[in-house]
Amino acid sequence: MKKGIHPYYHNIEVVMTDGTVFHTRSCYKSDRVVLDIDSKSHPFYTGKQVLVDTAGRVDRFKKRAEKAKDIMDQRRTK
Repeated sequence: MKKGIHPYYHNIEVVMTDGTVFHTRSCYKSDRVVLDIDSKSHPFYTGKQVLVDTAGRVDRFKKRAEKAKDIMDQRRTK
């Protein structure tokens, strides 16, 4: 292996949101990583996920698409 081109791969400590600590190896710049969110606190994994009202988004998209189609039709008729 060439010297000086590889990142520093070392042992680090990972602290989860609930305080659980585990050790692994990484190229992360620090010796300790404190997570803001993980599988124990993320809404997707905990089942406390809030569903977003996508119907409003779809309606807005359809209105914009219809308006764009009307504009293109007007340009073609001129």
